[in-house]
Amino acid sequence: MKLAVLKEDIDIEKRVSILPSFVEKYLKLGLEVEIESGLATHLNVSDEDFIKKGAKVSKNRKDILADADILLKVAKPNIKEISHFKKDLILISFFDPFFEKESLEKLLSNSITSISMQLLPRTTFAQKMDALSSQANLAGYYSVLLGSSYLKRSLPMMSTPAGTIFPSKVFIVGAGVAGLQAIATAKRLGAKIEAYDTRAVVEEQIKSLGAKFFKIDLGNAESSGGYAKELTKDLLEKQKEALKKALSTCDLIITTAQVFGKKAPIIITNDMVKEMKKGAVVVDLASSTGGNVECSETDRVKIIDGVTILAPSNITNYIAEDASFLYSANLFNLVEHFFDKETKKAKIDLNDEILKNSIMTHQNKIISSILKKA
Repeated sequence: MKLAVLKEDIDIEKRVSILPSFVEKYLKLGLEVEIESGLATHLNVSDEDFIKKGAKVSKNRKDILADADILLKVAKPNIKEISHFKKDLILISFFDPFFEKESLEKLLSNSITSISMQLLPRTTFAQKMDALSSQANLAGYYSVLLGSSYLKRSLPMMSTPAGTIFPSKVFIVGAGVAGLQAIATAKRLGAKIEAYDTRAVVEEQIKSLGAKFFKIDLGNAESSGGYAKELTKDLLEKQKEALKKALSTCDLIITTAQVFGKKAPIIITNDMVKEMKKGAVVVDLASSTGGNVECSETDRVKIIDGVTILAPSNITNYIAEDASFLYSANLFNLVEHFFDKETKKAKIDLNDEILKNSIMTHQNKIISSILKKA
């Protein structure tokens, strides 16, 4: 069987699905590896680096797809690409089925086995395949660096003969993987941190990283899968009023709140921005699913009433080398999970806990129970 990897549109996506160190791993499984020429040159990885590890390199995308059995991607394929997939190809990517219905229909009608890294169950066994978590970790880390680069002051307290500089106040909204890493990073840089999440269960985690937990009583706001629930209109208003006062004295605010399969909730409204300190910086990490900040615009820097609003659609592009390494590892662990070394064939077992949740389409059918409900 042949595993193929195509170039991404680097204006949008700088991560890649395979690095040379993983080629040998796939070869040991019994797979052939073919990549598109120039796949990772923007990361200072040449075609020759891949060839040395045993990969085949081609310049023709159609030729690569003609006999590909497994295709690895970061971003979803476009409609035209899907038309060139051979029947029963196994596609693995960050495909968001809730926002890409037209492409999903195309995969379904073309009998493509499509696996979404978005749908992998967040279980202990699946941790090494959990690309959402690995990428969110890096996103949380870099959000602090990006936000602080726009601040006109330092994060830590500094005592000098000329006087004392007090630490910046950082507020993190959402204590999932990205939020917790943002807390840890801001703490290492010496900031004073407060964090909020609708799920009261994360209070202990927030405190263990050295931040103060900002409490708003919203009842049980956690779903059975560990994700945050969508709040009612009354609870959103209660949250808004409590946060409005808290954010008014902060220097750096990072929002990470997303609801799985739905548009991100608006947490910071325009009138809340008007109440913030002049010179404050807000980083909206949820912009790819609609954003947590009412006035943010994807991939634009806006200054409103002296407050800088950042809304990177893909913050991992800033650290694409490490993001690519982790994503490559996640993908390899997933492929190794369903690849039979003895027959040297992919084994799609729809009773497998990981596959039955993450497979979107297979043999012209919707498989994922989450997707079926939607």
